[in-house]
Amino acid sequence: MKRILVTGGSGYIGSHTVVELLKTGCEVTIVDNLSNSHRVVLERIAAISGQSPDFIEGDIRDRALLERALKHSKAEAVIHFAGLKAVGESIELPLKYYDNNVNGTLVLCEAMQTVGVKNLIFSSSATVYGSEAEVPYREDMTLGRATNPYGASKAMIERILDDLCAADSDWSVAALRYFNPIGAHESGLIGEDPQGIPNNLMPFISKVAVGQLPELAIFGDDYDTPDGTCIRDYLHVADLADGHVKALKALSKPGYHVFNLGTGRGYSVKEMVEAFQRVTGQPVAHRIAPRREGDLAAVWADADKAKRELGWSADTPLDKMMEDTWRWQSGNPRGYAQ
Repeated sequence: MKRILVTGGSGYIGSHTVVELLKTGCEVTIVDNLSNSHRVVLERIAAISGQSPDFIEGDIRDRALLERALKHSKAEAVIHFAGLKAVGESIELPLKYYDNNVNGTLVLCEAMQTVGVKNLIFSSSATVYGSEAEVPYREDMTLGRATNPYGASKAMIERILDDLCAADSDWSVAALRYFNPIGAHESGLIGEDPQGIPNNLMPFISKVAVGQLPELAIFGDDYDTPDGTCIRDYLHVADLADGHVKALKALSKPGYHVFNLGTGRGYSVKEMVEAFQRVTGQPVAHRIAPRREGDLAAVWADADKAKRELGWSADTPLDKMMEDTWRWQSGNPRGYAQ
């Protein structure tokens, strides 16, 4: 499959995946409403790859636009990133998240079915395992109860896509359950640029280091972990992007396919802060704050299935993740808003 439509392709993970797709010779069309990204990303993708993907500005809830985009691009497959992803905001605005994420995916699938494109890679999340799952998380575990509407929206979409494949054997869907992507393209041209206060650890660390935020709040140091802080499975965003390219071959078989994309090991919050300071030489002011509701003590993947069936693994070492994070952040102190 060489003609790919990418929803949300100018976002953090989407832009890195587009770079990888172009590198492998794919023809890429991006559909993005730019609600959480910037048009300059398109210029930077072109600077990195030497190619400019087609770009269509629009919302995934606009069925007519999606049908035109699918026909225009002659897409053979869709990689679906578009969606809202701030856990805290999802708790405050659940209807917004269910409308954008769940309804948006329904509209996309309806448009794909009308046009006759039935190959889809879905950007899912480890949150679908729920709060009661034992680590490491394995794909054969049942979906759990999510602790927030963001995670619930991902689980709902997975159920919808599984049902769709069961009802129509022409559909082939790969749901990729991410763990914690960090880092940036080694060029320093594209990276993570959250709006407002970051929800994730690494952009918070790097924004403190570059002087955009005063200090990092470490939420809890009394968890049942070696140093008392939460443990997560961090992988380089470039490895994650490569996982999407490798997942295209899974679409050669009809049905619903699920893959964890993680490293299979975890680092604590304190370990991440210490690694960043050691690798970059930049101090990161931090303090211990009360636990956040819903945070789990430790989460990491069993990623053997992706290695076995896709030939994929996340091998970038932690030091390289830190180097690339700092190259991006120090070169773009205010993100894309220069």
